[in-house]
Amino acid sequence: MSKILWKLLAASPILVGASFAVSVEAQTFNEPAASSNSTLQQVSAYGAEGQGNSLSQVTSVSQFTDVDPSHWAFQALQSLVERYGCIVGYPDLTFRGNRALTRWEFAAGLNACLDKIQELIAAATADFVRKEDLEVVKRLQEEFAAELASLRGRVEALEVRTATLEKQQFSTTTKLAGEVIFSVADTFGDRAIRTGNGVFQAGINDANRGRFEDNNTETIFGNRVRLSFDTSFTGRDRLRTRLNASNITSFAGQGSGATAFTGTNSTRLSVDGVTGTGNAVEIDKLFYRFPVGQNLRIQIDAINLEYYDGLVSSLSPFESSGQGAVSRFGRFNPIYRTNAPGNVGSAGITFDYTLSPQFSLQGGFSADRASNDPGQKNGLFNGDYTAIGQLVFRPSRAFDIGLTYIRAYYPGSSPAAAFNQPAPNLTGSTGTAYASNPFAGAATSSDTGSVQVQWRVAPKLTIGGWYGFTWAYNKRNSQEAQIQNWAAFLGFPDLGGKGNLGGVLFGMQPRVVDNDFRANANTRRRLDGNPPYHLEAFYRFRVNDNISITPGAFVIFNPEGSRRNDTQFVGVIRTTFTF
Repeated sequence: MSKILWKLLAASPILVGASFAVSVEAQTFNEPAASSNSTLQQVSAYGAEGQGNSLSQVTSVSQFTDVDPSHWAFQALQSLVERYGCIVGYPDLTFRGNRALTRWEFAAGLNACLDKIQELIAAATADFVRKEDLEVVKRLQEEFAAELASLRGRVEALEVRTATLEKQQFSTTTKLAGEVIFSVADTFGDRAIRTGNGVFQAGINDANRGRFEDNNTETIFGNRVRLSFDTSFTGRDRLRTRLNASNITSFAGQGSGATAFTGTNSTRLSVDGVTGTGNAVEIDKLFYRFPVGQNLRIQIDAINLEYYDGLVSSLSPFESSGQGAVSRFGRFNPIYRTNAPGNVGSAGITFDYTLSPQFSLQGGFSADRASNDPGQKNGLFNGDYTAIGQLVFRPSRAFDIGLTYIRAYYPGSSPAAAFNQPAPNLTGSTGTAYASNPFAGAATSSDTGSVQVQWRVAPKLTIGGWYGFTWAYNKRNSQEAQIQNWAAFLGFPDLGGKGNLGGVLFGMQPRVVDNDFRANANTRRRLDGNPPYHLEAFYRFRVNDNISITPGAFVIFNPEGSRRNDTQFVGVIRTTFTF
């Protein structure tokens, strides 16, 4: 303020009081230079006018609990309260006179006193208004004319926007979010070897060498569309209903021969389906998440429970199928896929309990395949199931460690005619076929332990990785198998610009390192001889807040655990639209 204004403040008690008299409008608005909030935030703040933090009229300065009669501004405040009645206070009977004041707030407070003086004049009580006060007010009104006009314009603009939103709002409790993905991809290299019965037998019989030539996959252009409806009833809970449509087919293919494509799940993309849905719309996600007290959150899934999409942290910056890694394996540790994600019959519960700022306990249970089927070997507790427990340790905001254990059971497909059960899938369709199904369809149980680490070394550098080991048991006899996988990664947030993400990952997809099972006495044990190494690199470029483009590629060495199979290459360009 100018020197003249300071002199005016010293000369008149009404000006000092006006500096402290902040109306509801003054609380709602900030300096234009600091207005980084969105229009919706402004509308929300404006809509809260008169609620919660609203001001209340007082009739005596003694009603303020934080005003001392010895304060230098006491007389000014008393004049405003008891002479003009244009000062207000907070509901808790405080004045908060030491709070910082902007010119916007001062203008609004001044305007409130002007309105009160005009009321006094209109009521023929003008004799209570001093001439010198009116002169000072007039001069201030002229100086703050621009601020008052701008404030009035902002209020009117927000009123119009509020009215428009009220007319056009979808729901008072539900928000709509969408994601659309366009994916162009292709593979290079010979198919992994299979036998005629469709069972992977990579590298077991040299006579199979050369049976399949180039995988003959064509360049594909596919899409996936998701619409999520998030509903909240308390402000702290969430009911999500998600619609999904996709036509992105897995490069692994089905069966044998020409339909096998690459012949291995190791080449699967982050966004593919086994056969896609032919762009048929389906509800592929339905859950309700809610808090219990301050430390516990619970999520109940009715459709397609996936632990990493619940309340069990994957500790991976590449987790998102539309924004993270371009491969299925590269997103996170396959242990979180043990519950056969993608099967819409799965249901269950997950939780996250905060033990302390450094520790949290997470877990869950899933009926994986047919929780809604009352038939034998199905239902919520008598079919495929998994149970997971995880302890997450965060010694600092930049470092995370997760220790995870999961127990799983699969009734198996043998005998298939008995209960029509699918074959076990211990790895969520990653790695080799033997790792997913080590006992050729027999009922299988498994215990899996893993460790995940994520360290944000610098704002633009994250390093981490995981290691997982599975003990599988053939429930038809005493045979056992051992499966392992690992990976290490580098993440580069904001590489080349805010919102971008670069990623490099190297690891070994799930493989059987030991197995007692033989198909018969004349065959070798069902295990993988060589590590199926995975090397991946991608770069997500953020075009704007709603569009990103991610070119990426990954290489599979020793597909299906055999060095006799040619190296396979997969290239992807993924464009993601969010709204």
